[in-house]
Amino acid sequence: MRFILVRKRIVLGVVVGALILTALGVGVTLTGAAEVYLNRPTRKLPIYSVETDDKVVALSFDAAWGAERTEGIVAVLKKYEVPATFFLVGFWVDENPEKVKMLDGAGIEIGTHSNTHPHMNGLTDMQMKLELETSSARIAAITGKPVALFRAPFGEYSDRLLTAAEGLNLKTIQWDVDTLDWQKLAASDIAARVLTKAAAGSIVLMHNDGLHTLEALPLIIEGLKNKGFGFKTVGDLVYKDNYTVDHTGRQRPAAPKQ
Repeated sequence: MRFILVRKRIVLGVVVGALILTALGVGVTLTGAAEVYLNRPTRKLPIYSVETDDKVVALSFDAAWGAERTEGIVAVLKKYEVPATFFLVGFWVDENPEKVKMLDGAGIEIGTHSNTHPHMNGLTDMQMKLELETSSARIAAITGKPVALFRAPFGEYSDRLLTAAEGLNLKTIQWDVDTLDWQKLAASDIAARVLTKAAAGSIVLMHNDGLHTLEALPLIIEGLKNKGFGFKTVGDLVYKDNYTVDHTGRQRPAAPKQ
């Protein structure tokens, strides 16, 4: 007990000292225990979900390998008049230019999922930038539209990667509802994961080549609609500016200045 009290006093002392220095105009970088005490993240975070008063979710699909189910997915989205966001890998774009045109023509929002789907944290800063620039350029060359969203391969990220994305005006998007469709779950199990986990502002992760994703999609859409949910693209869901991202990755509108 004595150790815990002493440790708390040390942390509090660090925090108070940092706040005093900040008030005096001295730049201070908080890390470790002080960050946790103030409920501030010690690293940059992508957007996992969005704080919103609207009961809406964003459906997203990663496309890296396989394309045979893509048209079927788009047909289901059209049938239910549901918007969605696809994150495309550069080599998938090269192999499926007509599919990219089809997605864009159907009103699907398109973001980049890197160029070669590497483990980005193992790359140099220049290599990271090249992955993002090359893939975005390949998408834009087909759609004629700038790319504004990025999802990291394997969901792996770092301060360096998020900084590189920010430098290219890309918002890095994660998810808070994982369907695990890549694990070949049954359609009913995929749908159940979404229907039990989705909340206002959720971003749902799926894959265009999931074995049962196409079969699960109508169950997901109908189930969410029955629960009163609406749908937005990721780009329409997230705040463009004047926001913060908390320690859970939830994007929130910045508090108005007093």
